[in-house]
Amino acid sequence: MRVEDIRVIGVVGAGVMGHGIAQVAARTGYEVIMVDVSEEVLKKAMELIESGPFGLRRLVEKGKMSEDEVKAIMSKIKPSTSLKDLKDADFVIEAVTEKADLKKRIFAELDKICKPETILASNTSAIMISDLATAVERKDRFIGMHWFNPAPVMKLIEVVRGALTSDETFNLTVELSKKMGKIPIEAGDGPGFFTTRFINSWLVEAIRLFEIGIGGIKEIDEMCKLAFGFPMGPFELMDLIGLDTMLHIAEYMYEETKEKHYAPPNTLKKLVLSGYLGKKPGSRGGWYDFYGIEK
Repeated sequence: MRVEDIRVIGVVGAGVMGHGIAQVAARTGYEVIMVDVSEEVLKKAMELIESGPFGLRRLVEKGKMSEDEVKAIMSKIKPSTSLKDLKDADFVIEAVTEKADLKKRIFAELDKICKPETILASNTSAIMISDLATAVERKDRFIGMHWFNPAPVMKLIEVVRGALTSDETFNLTVELSKKMGKIPIEAGDGPGFFTTRFINSWLVEAIRLFEIGIGGIKEIDEMCKLAFGFPMGPFELMDLIGLDTMLHIAEYMYEETKEKHYAPPNTLKKLVLSGYLGKKPGSRGGWYDFYGIEK
């Protein structure tokens, strides 16, 4: 398969990452089938693609896109609650919760549903690609394609080969990433790859420093922005990523490496168990909300 042969892109998961990936693919000109188990989530995802903080209408407001272009892009995205609708997809990107068992169940189904030549990609930010690939027969056509939030804005895609990923699959994924306006960079297949392993250490350390009283949440965020030029501080970033996602990643990283500095802090567990998941649908809020801090 060549990148020119890709016509239909499937996206599994319509949450924070999934709907952003679907938006990018549709804007590039692909027909997109966006699958989620919830009609409500799909409806919200379509609203965010059109009118959310990183949606298409913000480009209309800036004079970079016309109303007709918005309509044309939106018409390319078909929401669905059935994986079976991905039977004709040429390239499928999974973007569900960071739970290995869930991802493997989905990929096992996709392996049976999709055409033999279809490439299956995971947007996992931490789980080893060689591990997820055990769920499918087409291990040569399985790859990691780690996007960053918000997908319509962030340029990097971390491309990760599994042990049996073919050169053809890798090269096609790189070309597809470029075609969608992104910058693909290869990372090795290990827990957290590069970016998650690196940033997880920073974010978890910020929580620990807060826990022992070295700095407050707002103060740590402000210091990081002022001292290092970051666009947002660690607690603001965790709210954007999703605290439940943070917890899943930290638990996985610790289980895989047994290195204590990757273990999730108790404070993070407390917030997630209390329904504070950050900026996600159904969340009670994030760090600032839980502690009643004014921004």
